[in-house]
Amino acid sequence: MRLFIDLFSSDVGLLSAATLFIILAMGAFYVRYFLSHMHQDEAKARQP
Repeated sequence: MRLFIDLFSSDVGLLSAATLFIILAMGAFYVRYFLSHMHQDEAKARQP
């Protein structure tokens, strides 16, 4: 419990939490982006 209090109450903890959030959001965006483009390329390859 003390870990979460330190994480959200200190400057360093807030910057760490923000960095983790940004990294996870970027990861989710890129996974979605790459998968959608892979499906589009697959559909283009199937068309004559």
